[in-house]
Amino acid sequence: MEGVTVSGMDHQGEFRRAALESGIPDDEVSRFSRHLRLTIGLSWAGGGDPVGQVGGSPRLPVGMKWPSAGDIPLPLLLSVDCGALPRVDGLDLPKDGTLLFFVDQEMDHEDCSGRYARVVYVPDGTETAVAEAPGSVPVRDRVDVSAELGAELPLWLQEGDEDWHEYWGEDLDREDMSPFQQQLLQYMENDLPHLDELRDLAYGLWPSDAQVFIGGYADDEVINSIAEQTLAGREKAGEIPAVQDATWDADLEKEKHRLTSEWISLVSETPVYEEYYTSFVIRHDDLAAARVDKALPVTTFEAP
Repeated sequence: MEGVTVSGMDHQGEFRRAALESGIPDDEVSRFSRHLRLTIGLSWAGGGDPVGQVGGSPRLPVGMKWPSAGDIPLPLLLSVDCGALPRVDGLDLPKDGTLLFFVDQEMDHEDCSGRYARVVYVPDGTETAVAEAPGSVPVRDRVDVSAELGAELPLWLQEGDEDWHEYWGEDLDREDMSPFQQQLLQYMENDLPHLDELRDLAYGLWPSDAQVFIGGYADDEVINSIAEQTLAGREKAGEIPAVQDATWDADLEKEKHRLTSEWISLVSETPVYEEYYTSFVIRHDDLAAARVDKALPVTTFEAP
């Protein structure tokens, strides 16, 4: 994360100054900052200026049909005004226009093809009109959302026993770790000895309890699926030797680690018990080129 700037403020500089004042060496601050991503949290309880809406009726380009999967129209999840969002380096959102997220969450949860979700970008200057939802589409009550910043780290650097076990495996001893896991653990111990303090500092500077987040790390379930497909494709093409069952997990970990630098979360809902929640992930280069149709969705049902 270099030169993170929001509303004219250098947030990387703010973080660095605070860390140095705490006595943490400059080179360690730099290493930690490479993993730190700022997110834009969207909340309907923040009381700030609106930057978008959950639900409601979208403004679509004149003549554009309501997004659908075949003959199944997709409900509107969220719309955001890109020009009203804070600017965060490393998150190459369009500078203006509107992003609209459509998804049939129940169908998307059951189908992994992505056909039951759609992201639409409407540039400023486009002639639009309020679209009337097809009769079969449920329309949520419109709720304005405001923006705040949050801090996020990759899963393997996150705090807490639950997160640790989710990445490393519950009760996993060092000798039982793969060579790659041991390498990551050694990096944490040797190169980030002040990890706890750096984590606390980042979360303290940018706390957020928003319901929806833009930016940050891609959903682990999506990255895992992409990594599996990538490895299988490279193996089939002869680019890598046949992956053995004994090394599959280790190879998958390495590939996931590599892909986290290529992919970013576009939008993600926070889990709510007994409800569906959806995340959209996208490659950095596709987002920078406003190819939002390349975003991949994943919908999960959070069971109690």
